[in-house]
Amino acid sequence: MRQKIVVGNWKMNKTYKEAVSFMQDFKLFVRDINNVEMVIAPPYTLLNYLKNEVNGTNIKVAAQDVFYEEKGAFTGEISPKMVKDFAEYVIIGHSERKKYFGETNQIINKKIKAALQTGLKVIFCLGESFEERNQGNTKTVVETQLREGLANITIVEMGSVVIAYEPVWAIGTGNTATPEQAEEIHIFLRQLVKDLYNEETSLNIRIIYGGSVNPNNATNILKMPNIDGCLPGGSSLDPGSLTHIIKSFS
Repeated sequence: MRQKIVVGNWKMNKTYKEAVSFMQDFKLFVRDINNVEMVIAPPYTLLNYLKNEVNGTNIKVAAQDVFYEEKGAFTGEISPKMVKDFAEYVIIGHSERKKYFGETNQIINKKIKAALQTGLKVIFCLGESFEERNQGNTKTVVETQLREGLANITIVEMGSVVIAYEPVWAIGTGNTATPEQAEEIHIFLRQLVKDLYNEETSLNIRIIYGGSVNPNNATNILKMPNIDGCLPGGSSLDPGSLTHIIKSFS
């Protein structure tokens, strides 16, 4: 039985004071929830605070990105070893990293390998653009992203990977894939994992949905059998909204 997981991606939001206010409420709201894995991905500046704040709770911490080298002259970058001091998870391959910072499937693969080798768990994002979906290329696009992103990742390492299907056209737009659209791609991705690895890996890996998830649509999306969780962005900035989404599973 795959444990459900909800990852709140704060993106480039929240000062220290705002994070303190959020966590005061959120910890109270979710203190009795134990059957859903809850993860918050704050900006780097808040990782240390979040690490200390969630100690002794059922909440975990993720970084929003990582570099693929252990150390060196890479001004502005953060290595997996640095992240590991504060977080259990790291998001890699988010569409905004591709859009604004030119990340390729090959760069994403290097980051995934470096993170896994350091002992981090990876939330690996992939998804198609509006144009790619309209052209009927969704499956071709996500298959290429998955195969190239997971190149040379072993079966054992796959135990520390969560796949996040996030159609680019649905991120921050208010447009959400229908539950049926999302489920179709989740089934396709699970079959791809089976083809690349084996049936056990495909049955055990968690595949989650990202793209304008909110308290109003979460229940219908999350009831689909192959959708194991979600990656809300804007809705994760409010403790009540994020709790509502989590309780759609709980």
